[in-house]
Amino acid sequence: MKYCMRALQHCSRSIEHRPSALARIAALPQAPGITTARFRRSYASVCAAELQFGQPVHETHPHLLRAGEITPGITAVEYARRRSKLAARLPKNAIAVVAASEIQYRSGAVFYEFHQDSNFFYLTGFNEPEALAIIGKSAQDDDHTFHLYVRPKDPKAEQWDGARSGTQAALDIFNADETGDVNNLHNLLGPVVRSASEVYTDIPLKPAPTSTFTRFFSNPSAKSEGMAKVLESSKVKPLKPIINNIRVYKSEAEIANMRRAGQASGRAFTEAMRQPWTEEKNLAAFLDYRFKIQGCDTSAYVPVVAGGQNALSIHYVRNDDVLRARDLVLADAGGGYGGYITDITRTWPLSGRFAPAQKDLYEAILRVQRSCISLCRGNASVSLDKLHDIAEEGLRDQLKQLGFDISGQALEALFPHHLGHYIGLDVHDTPGHSRKDPLEVGQCVTIEPGLYIPDDNRWPEHFRGIGIRIEDSVCVQEENPLVFTTEAVKEVVDIEALQS
Repeated sequence: MKYCMRALQHCSRSIEHRPSALARIAALPQAPGITTARFRRSYASVCAAELQFGQPVHETHPHLLRAGEITPGITAVEYARRRSKLAARLPKNAIAVVAASEIQYRSGAVFYEFHQDSNFFYLTGFNEPEALAIIGKSAQDDDHTFHLYVRPKDPKAEQWDGARSGTQAALDIFNADETGDVNNLHNLLGPVVRSASEVYTDIPLKPAPTSTFTRFFSNPSAKSEGMAKVLESSKVKPLKPIINNIRVYKSEAEIANMRRAGQASGRAFTEAMRQPWTEEKNLAAFLDYRFKIQGCDTSAYVPVVAGGQNALSIHYVRNDDVLRARDLVLADAGGGYGGYITDITRTWPLSGRFAPAQKDLYEAILRVQRSCISLCRGNASVSLDKLHDIAEEGLRDQLKQLGFDISGQALEALFPHHLGHYIGLDVHDTPGHSRKDPLEVGQCVTIEPGLYIPDDNRWPEHFRGIGIRIEDSVCVQEENPLVFTTEAVKEVVDIEALQS
């Protein structure tokens, strides 16, 4: 069933009409089950708003998406440009093969919340499992093709698991040049791969077992095994370095999504600081709730809510202890919007007032954080690694003034993690992208110095057992950094004023 042109006029294939590319596809031999988009297609009188898809579209969810958007804040045009950027970096006649995530099960038929593969989502906007995208570079070096293989419509399956978008939507909504049933990949993939000069993919040719135990018992699925056989016969190269170099630079639309997530999350933190808390789990639940009420789609990651000495564990996520009025609480959490995340950490006194030692250590870290954020500028030409070195020097000086002996490897014990990481679709975005390269305009990072003082005789007694981290999400601009998370207060006077 096709959808009316009126309903899809803002997000239809009109943005990507490439007659030369379509003509080349039409001339190629096609495997059974392939559907190709033609330059002209007739449309029935059924409107998209009357149909169901596997994810929101403007016609069915106008409260979530504006006309022309595939996902919140990101238009069909932007997704097409991303694919064009990728194709421009490929050799002639090469292809990039990117797989969607698959549903993960915690037991039996009980599944985890679905989270799409970030590279697949970045290039397609398609947010369903069991799909495959192929982006090809033309021999003429002036165009690209986009194949999207998805699950077909299946009323019986959809009665249980919800709507699927189906193959027709792959053409009309997601602007694929060619589509087909992903379950027929053993027939569809071979001809495309064999005709390519090179194949760029991060799909493992030999799926790795998930644990030490399952490696002895698990067998790869027929689907993954068949795909591996097809790819093994080709000249396969890693896709990650190429896609990382594209994703690390954020567009205006991506920056707007991250600012929206940061603003909502920051407000949630400030509201949390106004409240009295007696249990970690209640504070964690409040933040999750407020992120969503303020406009986020979801929490970006499993939060850390650590009272007292629990904050000495950097990734403490049990969140099951009581909170004591004499202690600080460290909360590391953030919301996500349109797939984009924010990452915030704040530490504040549960009593509403910092004790003298707590205040001294907190302000030492805050001074260093402010200094490092100020350098998140294009004209500063500093890398994340260089900023980390600057942070270490700043913390070393501050600790000396507070009476710490920081000889030898002392600072590594008190500040054991890196100052920051890239952010975007993932909390640790573009994994593997170097932190040695100078930060450039459009790159987004965290700045998160912290100090974690063990209960050890080596350290001044009044600081023992205190863990403090202060983290903001920042976008590099040419002259001044853009702090996404400024609504989360962090000055001592402002924190104490919230409960006064």
